[in-house]
Amino acid sequence: MQLTDTSALVTGGASGLGAATARALADGGAQVVAVDLGSAIADAPPVDGVSYVAADVTDEQEVRHAVGVAADLAPLRTVVSCAGIGPSARVLGRRGVHDLGLFAKVVQVNLVGTFTVMALASEAIAQTAPDEHGQRGVVVNTASIAAFDGQIGQVAYSSSKGGVVGMMLPAARDLAQHGIRVNTIAPGIVDTPMLATVGEEVRAGLAAGIPFPQRLARPEEFARLVTMIVEHDYLNAEVIRMDGALRMAPR
Repeated sequence: MQLTDTSALVTGGASGLGAATARALADGGAQVVAVDLGSAIADAPPVDGVSYVAADVTDEQEVRHAVGVAADLAPLRTVVSCAGIGPSARVLGRRGVHDLGLFAKVVQVNLVGTFTVMALASEAIAQTAPDEHGQRGVVVNTASIAAFDGQIGQVAYSSSKGGVVGMMLPAARDLAQHGIRVNTIAPGIVDTPMLATVGEEVRAGLAAGIPFPQRLARPEEFARLVTMIVEHDYLNAEVIRMDGALRMAPR
């Protein structure tokens, strides 16, 4: 599927994986709507071909508005969900049981938010004219290797990302009749702003545990994988680990 003369929606688009993806899709010819919280958008630099819309992925009306903005620019073909949070807490820790509200919030943002964006965007994509092969669009969701190798303290995060993986196949089957593909990327340790405050010694330690390449992944590599998935018409219902062969230890 081609990006030119289409629009794309990217959540978490003001920084990290989302920002790199928004730039890559814009460079490929799409008109991109980058969705993020207002506070994040305020700090985002302007990018040619990228428009910013403030929205919370857990708010249906705000997501509908963002989808409408993208659909008004050009036929909506590409949807990439990068928005997410990853607080750490054990089931039973020094301060007692895992905060139940925190667990629910992580699932609400990472899983329910991803589903909300996918469902509402698919509704708009399904209303577009198909190409000569019957295609209308592609959804790329972001999981994590924590969906498979969750570490101590990642019970909420791993649950939410495992849910993203689990909903992919039935979603792809549901949306096949509309010409919409659904794929998932499970990144490993990526050098995003979330790691910006970590010292070089810690970063070197993280990189040392990766078989090859023995370094942190770059957001631009995630973005390049997204564009490859968009352009590869036969990729559907696939989880692609982008982790340098890393399998996370318990800690």
